[in-house]
Amino acid sequence: MTTGLLLAAGAGARMGTPKALVHDPDGTSWLRRSVHVLTQGGCQRVYVVLGAAAEEARPLLAGLPVEVVVAEDWADGMGASLCAGLAAIGPRGAVLVSLVDLPDVGPEVAARVLATGAGLARATYDGRPGHPVLIGADHLEPLMATLHGDVGARGYLEAHDVALVECGDLATGVDVDRR
Repeated sequence: MTTGLLLAAGAGARMGTPKALVHDPDGTSWLRRSVHVLTQGGCQRVYVVLGAAAEEARPLLAGLPVEVVVAEDWADGMGASLCAGLAAIGPRGAVLVSLVDLPDVGPEVAARVLATGAGLARATYDGRPGHPVLIGADHLEPLMATLHGDVGARGYLEAHDVALVECGDLATGVDVDRR
């Protein structure tokens, strides 16, 4: 079983608002769309990590089959948010990690990364590493031991054999930092 983990805790300083609260011009919530990417991409369960404006973002998830995790230390950085999400999930199988600010990444990208069945895999876009990232159960505890503050999974992934899954034919994988 693979659990989806959506990181949506940041304040979005460059965006001018927390990215969990952003909507497309047509009204589509980035938060809801990102949950859809994980569920339609093959994740059986989804956890959403909120932080900045968590109480404002929570209603946007109403009716969706998700567990909400509030990272109290979200301001410390992505490592803190990732650690909070992984701790809430526990050692229950593989985790597919994605970010809320990837508007052109669809379910087909998540499905392609999941289809590898690898212990560690990540989407790449024209050779550039991105998200989502698949973390096998055997890697969860060792990865969590390296996370703190703004130190995310990058160093861990660079030190291990990661299956790179080209998805440039499906999306750009570019995270959006400005409106």
